[in-house]
Amino acid sequence: MKKLIELYNRIFGLLSHLDIPALFAARLYVAWVFFKSGLTKLNDWESTLLLFEYEYAVPVLDFTTAAYLATIGELVLPVLLAIGLFTRKAAIGLFIVNYVAVLSLEDIAPAALNLHYIWGLMLLANIVWGAGKLSADHFAKIK
Repeated sequence: MKKLIELYNRIFGLLSHLDIPALFAARLYVAWVFFKSGLTKLNDWESTLLLFEYEYAVPVLDFTTAAYLATIGELVLPVLLAIGLFTRKAAIGLFIVNYVAVLSLEDIAPAALNLHYIWGLMLLANIVWGAGKLSADHFAKIK
């Protein structure tokens, strides 16, 4: 039994070191996805406004305000997330953007919905555990 416990500890002790690159990879991937979306909105602002007016049913906000907030959020928050600065706050902000996007798109394809779920889970990991040791938060000692 003791050898089994030692084997278990050795295997999962090694796996515990994967949290650092896993959180880093999750941050970079989600940041890239949202930043690219923000650039797309910015590159064709007229289409962005039309989409927010007729396609996206953003609750509470008028379409112009929603378009500006989404675009700013998708350009600023991913940069903070990627470098790991104020990671939890950036991840919460992007989680909200992601959540509103899912709520706003009435006819979202199942594959696209699944991607939103994956992004949400990656953001939740960074909200719960923080950015890890490969981040500006770690070096600045920000919790």
